[in-house]
Amino acid sequence: MLVLVAAGAVLLSGGGVAASFGIKSPAQAAADAEPPAPDTLTAPVERRVVVDTVVTRGTVTAEQSFEVAPTGSAAGGSRPVITKLPLAAGARVDSGQAVLEVAGRPVFALPGDVPVYRDLKPGATGEDVRQLQTGLRSLGFDPGGDPAGTYGGATKSAVRAFYAARGYEPLPASPDGQERTTAAEDGVTAAERAAADAGDALAAARSGQGAAAPGGGPAVEAARKQAARTAEDLARARRRLAEVVAANGPMVPSSELLFLSGFPARVDSVAGRVGGQVTGTVLTVSAGALVVKGELDGADKGLIRAGQQVEILSELAGRKAAGTVAGVSDTPGPATAGQSGAGGSGQQPASRAGSGGYQLLVKPDDPLDPGLAGQDVRITVRAAASSGPVLVVPLSAVSATADGRTVVTLLREGRRSQVEVTPGTVGGGSAEVRPLVPGSLAEGDRVVVGTRSAPGRTEAR
Repeated sequence: MLVLVAAGAVLLSGGGVAASFGIKSPAQAAADAEPPAPDTLTAPVERRVVVDTVVTRGTVTAEQSFEVAPTGSAAGGSRPVITKLPLAAGARVDSGQAVLEVAGRPVFALPGDVPVYRDLKPGATGEDVRQLQTGLRSLGFDPGGDPAGTYGGATKSAVRAFYAARGYEPLPASPDGQERTTAAEDGVTAAERAAADAGDALAAARSGQGAAAPGGGPAVEAARKQAARTAEDLARARRRLAEVVAANGPMVPSSELLFLSGFPARVDSVAGRVGGQVTGTVLTVSAGALVVKGELDGADKGLIRAGQQVEILSELAGRKAAGTVAGVSDTPGPATAGQSGAGGSGQQPASRAGSGGYQLLVKPDDPLDPGLAGQDVRITVRAAASSGPVLVVPLSAVSATADGRTVVTLLREGRRSQVEVTPGTVGGGSAEVRPLVPGSLAEGDRVVVGTRSAPGRTEAR
């Protein structure tokens, strides 16, 4: 019995000793809860080129894109029904080709940068007329007898021949043009006869006076006045005929013409169908070299300017291409820069759907693969770069003092010191720094970027 009691005492005593390792005083518990001494985080000072980049998304598209939606009245009051859609999406468009037919009337594509904005009729002058003449000449219908930019007789002949070669009859500039021409011709004939009769009467009056009336007398004077009046009437009738003839003849309605900046062009999409009535866009046609159009937010807009270098990346095709910023819009909104305005055939500049950002236009340094058309790509703009290798530290190493100085904290041999610097180019989370005191900061030095106060937790300095 005594042995058992003794054994129990030993066990209780041992249990007390063991329990003493798991029980802590409040002071000890608080001490153990204190965070460990913070570790200083540093980063090396490097010497390299700093590049600041802006990354956004864009779409590969043609420089010029038109939504063709004919708005002109159909000939003879016909309904604006699509009677031909000769091209499918992705098809090539050549100069002089009809891309569409509405109520039996064609829409021809011709080269030109000035948008269609009016009917081109005989007697018209302007840059759009010159474009028409140039396009006709390139197709073998030379209006060389007319001055450049003047729709004269030679241009009328060229237009008539061009339409006939494509199986169409051009519309007359005036529906009653032939009747007006006939009436003007009849007027000239009548004036010619009246002038001839007046000439005969004057000759008879002069012959009847004989030598007795050297001045001609009243009868001769009356005949002379009549002859002068009929001569004026004849000249007026001939001028009128010339005007009517000049204004009469074939015209090119704005609804039948589409000026594109370059050929071959492409059909991007077809929304209409044969037999359907024109209620909006029938097809979209693009022309010119492939470019990339993207958007910038307000923060990035100020960093981008024309002439900056760009990397274009198609993740889908695994291809990269170099380009140059061609321009950034001054105001946010849909892309319109660099595209021709609306024409009479209803061709409106097709714009990339935007979210209200500033429109960015990038032109590739070399022609892009046509297979990239329509693809979404990544645009990386080199917004700024240091002039060469410079001293570089992480952005988190740069701070401002209470008195407004910009400094980095240098850690050498366990001792800290502040080095005043002038910041330069910033990019990729790094900043160029130039020490105010030469030699106070060098490549390979370590600067403080923060502290680690607990495992997995970092605090900025």
